Formats: sequence, C-alpha cells, structure tokens
Amino acid sequence: MTNLRADWAHRPTHRRVWALAAPMIVSNVTVPLVTLTDSTVAGHLSHASQLAAVAVGGAIYQLPVFLCGFLRMGTVGFSAQASGREDGDDLRRILLQTLLLSLALSSLLLLAAAPLLSPVLRLMDPSADLRGLGAAYLHVRLAGLPAALASYALAGWFLGAQNARVTVQILIVTNLVNIGLNLLFVLGFGWGVRGIALASVIGEWSGCLLGLTRIAGQLRRFPGHLHLDELRRWVCWRPLLGVNRDILLRSIALEGVFFAMTTLGARLGGSVVAANALLLNGLMLTAFALDGLANAVESVTGHAIGARQRDTLRRALVVAGGWSLIGSLLFVAVFALGGHLFVDLQTDITAVREIAYTYLPYLAVLPLIAFPGYLLDGLFVGATRATEMRNAMLVAALVFLAAATLLHPLGNHGLWIAFLAFMLVRGGVMAWVARRIARTADGWLTRPVRA
Repeated sequence: MTNLRADWAHRPTHRRVWALAAPMIVSNVTVPLVTLTDSTVAGHLSHASQLAAVAVGGAIYQLPVFLCGFLRMGTVGFSAQASGREDGDDLRRILLQTLLLSLALSSLLLLAAAPLLSPVLRLMDPSADLRGLGAAYLHVRLAGLPAALASYALAGWFLGAQNARVTVQILIVTNLVNIGLNLLFVLGFGWGVRGIALASVIGEWSGCLLGLTRIAGQLRRFPGHLHLDELRRWVCWRPLLGVNRDILLRSIALEGVFFAMTTLGARLGGSVVAANALLLNGLMLTAFALDGLANAVESVTGHAIGARQRDTLRRALVVAGGWSLIGSLLFVAVFALGGHLFVDLQTDITAVREIAYTYLPYLAVLPLIAFPGYLLDGLFVGATRATEMRNAMLVAALVFLAAATLLHPLGNHGLWIAFLAFMLVRGGVMAWVARRIARTADGWLTRPVRA
C-alpha cells in the first residue's frame, strides 16, 4: 500500500501520463462522435429503417476495419521500444513494414467485399428494404478502407515514437471532417444514407494524407537509415507478424461479440437493433475516453521496456489505473442521471426511444465493469505480449456465447447480461495474467519482443 501511495504521489509520472493521455482522450472522443453523428442524423430522417441501415451497414464496415486494428496496436509497442532504445533504423523499418501491411490488407479486403457483401447482409436477416439501404451505404463506405487502415498504421507508429500530437491530428481531422460533411450532405443536400457514407470516406482520406505529410518531421528526431535489404529477410518480419496475428485473433473474438450484439438484436426487430446501437454509442464514448489513458500506458510501457526502466513502468500503471477508475465512475454518474437525454439527443423516433430507456441501467454500470480491460490492453500492447491478450479475449468471448445461449429466453435483457459478463471476464482474466507476469524475476521487462 505504501508503494502505491508513493507511486500515485509521483508528480512527474502524472505529467508524463497526461501529456500523452489528454490529447488522446480529446481525439478518441471524436471517434464515437462520428458514429453518434451518423446515428443522430439518420435518426432524424423519416424512417426507422434508415437509422437501422446505418447501424447494420456501419457494423459490417467496422468488422474488417476493427479486425485490422492490429496495424495500430501491433505497431505501438515495437515503435515505443525502438524509441526507448533511440534506434532510428528500427523506427524506419517498422513504419515501412506496417504501411506495406495496410496496403496489402486493404487490397485483399476490397477484392473480397463484392462476393461477401450479400451473404453477410442475409446473415443479419433484416427486411428487404433494410438490406437495400445497408448495401447502398456500404458500396460508398468501402472507398475509404485503404485510408482507414493506413491511418491505423500511422497513428500507432507516431504514438509509439512518443509523438501523440500527430496521432491526435490524424484522428481529429478524420472525424471532424466526417462530422461536418455528414451534416452538410444529409441535412443540407438531402443525400440520405449515401451522404452519411460519403462523409466518412472523405474524412478517412483527409486524416491519412495528413499523417503521411508528418513522417519526415518525426524521423528527424531519430537519426538513422532505412535498410531495404532487411525487408527480404523473414527474421525481420516474424516478430511483427506474430504479434499482429495474435492481436488479429483477439480482435476477431472482440468484434464477434459486438457483431453478435447487432445480429441478435436485429433478429428481435429493427427498433431493438436501433436502440441497442444508440446505447452502445454510450459505451463507445466511455471506451474511447478511457482508451486515452490506455494509449498513454502503451507508449510509456514500450518506452520503459526499451530503456529497461522498471520504476517508470510501475508508476505509469498506478497513475493511469487511478485516473481510469475516476473516469469510469464519472461515466456511471452521467449515464445514470442523464441517460434519457443521451438517447433523446440521438433520435426522435418514439419506438426506439422507449426501447432504449428500458435498457439504460445496463449502460450505466458498464463503464465500471469495462475499464480494467481497457487499461490492461495498454500494458499488454506496449509490452508486445499479444499472446496473453489473445487468450484472455477468447475466454471472455466464450463466456459471452454461453451466457447469450442460456439467457436467450430473456430476449434483449439476456443479451445485455451476457455482454456485461463478457466485459467482466475480459478484465478479470487479464488482471490475473498481469499479476503472474509481475511476479516473475524481471517482471514485465522479461523477454521483450523486438521487431
């Protein structure tokens, strides 16, 4: 307890964590604001099917994008560890590797999109009208996929290199352009669902191009050379690909849970899936806000491992953990006291509002249950310990599936209870693994993976 108090009282650590976390929180909050704006604009159109189409189409688009989140998460740890070693050569190689990966993946996904789009929409079992609107949204939205994946790679690299400012700029430009054009195209020009999708595409390309223009300035801080011959050797790709593989499997399990929430909700009716989407926007606000602290932990953890600074790592975890707890309690209060207003701001469709009101208590308790998982993600990402992250997420996903099956007779209540169980197990398993690693001889400094 004395060590915890001393670590919490260490002011330089507070300043370092918040120097990274504060701009990331501001930028991260704009990410769910895009989905929130999409839902709000669609929610004020004339038919509930348009809101449901954005929810369904957005869920399908986010599936491959979210799964490719390893392009950011898998890059941060390697970039941060290279930064801690002041290794400019490694920083250049990691950047090129992750950009090449983003290009290859976006090409494969676009080739697969045409034959898979219709089967995926049928799997969700919406009405014919909803399928048509969802397909129209996706046909436009997919044009932004290459930019979205490249932005992931750039954001992770800049954050790991201790430059959260550029990561923030990429996210803010992407999301604010999206929000502004969303209002213009839909409310101003009346372009409907297609206008919502087009605004997202332009926003994604704007953020990507901005990130590309900032690379040269970052590299000047870390002198070095790019050795292209290393890219022809498998040994230089194996660690990065291994971490990305495990994060991909972890992301498949996580996105599978969210996709199941949308799919099972859609089978309960269009108004139910729309209401669940509005409530999950609240969880997204919580997650992306608290992820700012997790992002700080990613960067500090990787840098401390590269520089072999045990005390720095421990203090950062204590400080970020304390602030994450405080933040989660604030979100609990916001949703408990202002949940009805949060729903009303997103839609004026009475049927959707009434359903969302019923399930607000689940949203109110989610932040407190979910925050340990967000924080520990930062620790595992910075340490490039993706295998442990993968295993914890697989266990939690299996718990969700079992709970959703057993509680199916409870309808949407059962679905939300299963989701709460998923979040609880996710954080609990990761905390248990983290404690075991900390008790080893060198703790989190043992066998850092190097790209």
